[in-house]
Amino acid sequence: MLDSPAQAPQSPADPPSRRYALGVIFLTVFLDLLGFGIIIPILQLYAQELHATVPQTGWLMASYSMMQLLFAPVWGRLSDRVGRRPVLLISTFGSCASQLGYALSPTFGFLLASRALAGVCGANIGAAQAYIADITDDKSRAGAMGLIGAAFGLGFVFGPFLGGELGQYGARVPFFVASALSALNWVLAYFLLKEPRPAHLRAHATVLTWEGLAKVVSRPDLLALLSLFLIATFGFANMEGVFAIFCNVRFGFNKHDVGRLFALIGVVIVVVQGGMIRRLVPRLGERVLVIVGAGLMVLGLLVLAMAHSVPWLIVGLVVMATGSGLHSPSISSLISRAAGQQQGSVLGVSQSLGAVGRILGPVVGTYTFALGPSVPLFTGAGCMAIGLLVAVALVRQPAS
Repeated sequence: MLDSPAQAPQSPADPPSRRYALGVIFLTVFLDLLGFGIIIPILQLYAQELHATVPQTGWLMASYSMMQLLFAPVWGRLSDRVGRRPVLLISTFGSCASQLGYALSPTFGFLLASRALAGVCGANIGAAQAYIADITDDKSRAGAMGLIGAAFGLGFVFGPFLGGELGQYGARVPFFVASALSALNWVLAYFLLKEPRPAHLRAHATVLTWEGLAKVVSRPDLLALLSLFLIATFGFANMEGVFAIFCNVRFGFNKHDVGRLFALIGVVIVVVQGGMIRRLVPRLGERVLVIVGAGLMVLGLLVLAMAHSVPWLIVGLVVMATGSGLHSPSISSLISRAAGQQQGSVLGVSQSLGAVGRILGPVVGTYTFALGPSVPLFTGAGCMAIGLLVAVALVRQPAS
């Protein structure tokens, strides 16, 4: 049933079909991230209302990525074998259930379980990226990844802003709205999202086993890219895991204020990934953008760590978000190009490694926060500096 209503494969050589498919998945990702973004500025503070400690809120943030670590390769392998569309539909339905669980949580333990379910379902990003890779060629892939990144950015523009606004009407209201948006997302995906790969390709797909994973890791090109993905994610997650509390302690910001700051990050990412990436990749190549993006993230995190006024806080956020907007789609494009026919499996592995960073980042960030509000931000900047060195020394631009 999940393979209906349409099975016509998309081809990179068919621009109208490609544009239509990109538009549909853009809408799907946007609605998914809109629902997800609503909870960002309020989840930690909501957990504290359920009597969670600051370190426990770190584990709450990390639980999402723990499940991603386990399930990203699973979703990726399934998408190679059974198709991208069924994986996206099942995981979207689960996201709806998890967000409803947030709203109905009577205790912190229930909230933690709901967050874990959200992580299981949110591990589908490798399948979504593989969908994009299926319908694009090497030259247009980074731009398409950037378009999906723009959908993420729009979700962060409107999601956290809505979360902050809706939180004024009750702590659970944003979660009910997020669940409703996920339900709408599922309906639209069911009727509009087509399977990009014909059945005979899925039937003969080579599923990446643990032995296959070892071979992937042993390849120097993929090893460098996957390591960089892990380092960058960990560095960013140190900031992300404490940002709401950091803003509350240093600037006295509430949920409403934090939501607006996340909206600012989203606006910058939309501008960078929705427009700049497509123009910059043909001129500079993904490798240069990965390096520039990492450098800007280092600078942005350092400015945030030392910011004691709102203008400098905003400068740091804009610089960091610009770097992230350049870095993320470029590294995903390079991984996809290096993966060959096993894009779903390898992109799932990359997301699993990214989940390791998102597990350790909030945990390390919330524990080091006790040493000073700036410590997690300095830690993130240091990690991104290591990533910058890895990119300069080991990442190569593939031949067109």
